[in-house]
Amino acid sequence: MTLPAGTLTAFEILATLAGAAYAVLAVRRNRLCWIAGAIGAALLAVLAGLQALPMQSGLQVFYVAMSVYGWLNWTRASSEGDLPVGTWPWQWHLCAAVILVLLSYLSAHWLAERTRAEWPLLDSLTTWFSLLATWLAARAKIENWIYWIVIDGVLVYLFYMQGLVLIALQFLVLVGIAAAGFVAWRRRASTQAAPI
Repeated sequence: MTLPAGTLTAFEILATLAGAAYAVLAVRRNRLCWIAGAIGAALLAVLAGLQALPMQSGLQVFYVAMSVYGWLNWTRASSEGDLPVGTWPWQWHLCAAVILVLLSYLSAHWLAERTRAEWPLLDSLTTWFSLLATWLAARAKIENWIYWIVIDGVLVYLFYMQGLVLIALQFLVLVGIAAAGFVAWRRRASTQAAPI
């Protein structure tokens, strides 16, 4: 299936704007980020599917569901006061990284053999690690921003190579927003009453 060029460009522009809105609102710990994220993810799911990036397309569908979880989690947390941020133990990051790299190689192998995927390994790595980063963001863990800096940097290249220049530019902007998010959330963690 293909979309007319004008529709494809409109989807790309709307996905870019919604993605940027998500990131800016998330830095501010504003739960409206999850609504913007759901809209951007739905549009990007269509775009990634049309560009033969099945893992990215599936990931975007997952993001829509995670937006509901994030909205509910942040709403509950903010009803108890300001949204607290925390950290995840380094041992859990190490364990998660080993598992996600293994899953990435397995899914890349499957994609290379069974689909027309253009970038099976990069598509898989960014997808699996994005799942972790999204979950960490929904749980208000600071490290989500570090994952996003790396993931978004890889996605700049991936989407640029697929001809989605606006989406690539969006991810380039998101690298900067993720860096700002990390700084802001670290600052917030150092001032909150509860230990992280």
